[in-house]
Amino acid sequence: MSNNVPMTQEGYAKLQREAAEMESRRPAIKAAIAAARAHGDLRENADYHAAREELAMLNARLSDIHTKLSRAVVIDPSQAPSDKAFLGSKVTIKRVSDGETMTRTLVGQGEQDLASGKILTTSPVGQAVVGHGVGEVVIASLPNGDVEFEIVDLS
Repeated sequence: MSNNVPMTQEGYAKLQREAAEMESRRPAIKAAIAAARAHGDLRENADYHAAREELAMLNARLSDIHTKLSRAVVIDPSQAPSDKAFLGSKVTIKRVSDGETMTRTLVGQGEQDLASGKILTTSPVGQAVVGHGVGEVVIASLPNGDVEFEIVDLS
């Protein structure tokens, strides 16, 4: 398995902004810890424990973001073949079993947003369609079983 994390320039920039925003929150959390510590007994100090937990969660997320950024391989979707689904492609697929169609944009880490139709290339549907073209039938291994999709359009 590759250690590279493919993403578009947009996804890379989004992760950088998120990391910067989180870094800017650190001093306030550390100040809250110091203020809570000043209240005395730490064993029963809910403010202290809440601030410490918030800092731990922030540090974990920052570590995850920095790992992704350090392993990022920025890919220019305009350089991808236009006849195959690839990072940055907008893919319209039809579920073979019932004919339901859906359009999804294949994105990299940090860009996924199912509400706006953006799915990871590493998601089950993303993995199934990457490298395939219009007219091909692919099988996505979803949690509730394998589902066949036909690729109806690429852009």
